[in-house]
Amino acid sequence: MDKQVFNLVSPLVRRNAAHAIAQAPEGYRCEIRPKTRTLAQNDLMWSVLTDISKQVEFVVNGELVKVSPEEVKDILTASLKRETRMAMGIDGGMVLLGQRTSKMTVRQMTELIELAHAFGTQRGVEWSPTSLGSGV
Repeated sequence: MDKQVFNLVSPLVRRNAAHAIAQAPEGYRCEIRPKTRTLAQNDLMWSVLTDISKQVEFVVNGELVKVSPEEVKDILTASLKRETRMAMGIDGGMVLLGQRTSKMTVRQMTELIELAHAFGTQRGVEWSPTSLGSGV
């Protein structure tokens, strides 16, 4: 039996999921969890992160600099949970640990996008059409 995924959107899908569970051999695992982010959310997030990275400077090693969209993502995902997680780099220095957005639920991704929009708007970011949800 291969991996099966059921998005519980109707009574028929629920029955199919229950049937698959009933037919699964011993040793299989069933997991029920919230749906992860959508592709549209992912596209919107990267557009927003790109706009911020082009227009906002961050303090890095004591200097105001522009950072990559990936680094903006690290900064914002670390802020999302209101915690700072750091690890010692293998050759010294500290590494800020953010969250993996690919594992985020739809709700968590919505919160991240809202945080990014609020952060950018406070700093005068001029949003591209895709960052405002147009064309996504």
